[in-house]
Amino acid sequence: MITVPEAARRARRDPETIRRWIRTGRLRAQKVGTQHVIEENDLEQVMASSEMLPLPAGWRLTKVGNPMPNVVAAIRRSRQGH
Repeated sequence: MITVPEAARRARRDPETIRRWIRTGRLRAQKVGTQHVIEENDLEQVMASSEMLPLPAGWRLTKVGNPMPNVVAAIRRSRQGH
């Protein structure tokens, strides 16, 4: 079990982002006293399933008309196991 600040460090996100994920139900957590604690596996699942934010309409296609590649997902895949 890890705290919100520790989860934020591991996810390379702001602690408020982690709290928002908990409030919206995206990330499961338990409340112990006044703090939330998170299972490490739950955080890993959320990080693995994180997707890129929607692109603005003008950015959805490349110059040649192909769908814009998901660069964020490609970088995450390349970093797995490092």
